[in-house]
Amino acid sequence: MPVRGAAAHPWHDIHVGDDAPNVINAVIEIPRGSKVKYELDKATGMCYVDRILYSSVVYPHNYGFIPKTLCDDGDPLDVLVLMQEAVTPMCFLRVRPIGVMGMLDQGEGDDKLIAVHADDPEYKNVTDISQLPPHRLKEIKRFFEDYKKNENKEVAVDELFRGSVEAKAIVNHSFDLYKEHYVPKKNRNESKM
Repeated sequence: MPVRGAAAHPWHDIHVGDDAPNVINAVIEIPRGSKVKYELDKATGMCYVDRILYSSVVYPHNYGFIPKTLCDDGDPLDVLVLMQEAVTPMCFLRVRPIGVMGMLDQGEGDDKLIAVHADDPEYKNVTDISQLPPHRLKEIKRFFEDYKKNENKEVAVDELFRGSVEAKAIVNHSFDLYKEHYVPKKNRNESKM
């Protein structure tokens, strides 16, 4: 009988990408069009059903996180990935950060990285959020303003999206926070995330 090793943890074991922060890997938790709020169980690396959305909205794009990142809320960096198709939860794919949507969830910072699938022909030339149609940005903003309303949870979304320069800075900052928290000091300089 073959010996099984430990399963890879999607947050800690997936490489961030060779061209980070320009093109990075993202793990998808929630496919586009879903009302199911899947979430990473940080202890096991498994995906669990957190809840069904209380309102009639669905996720407008694939949603997940960036591996080997950490934010002030103790979670990996959230990402909304624009692409033509919905994908299976817990798959990972290459994305290009193009912007950031500032958000407060219950009074705490919970910014959302906006990215495009790097290998989707429809988005291959998109490098900044300013290249998206204004209506697309309104849809994204409206989803996050509404998706928790029927749970009586307060969410505030910034009026303006920030571009790719800010997005890459946030990615790098979240890589640094992850290293400080999870990579032993003696290995930090040699760590190839």
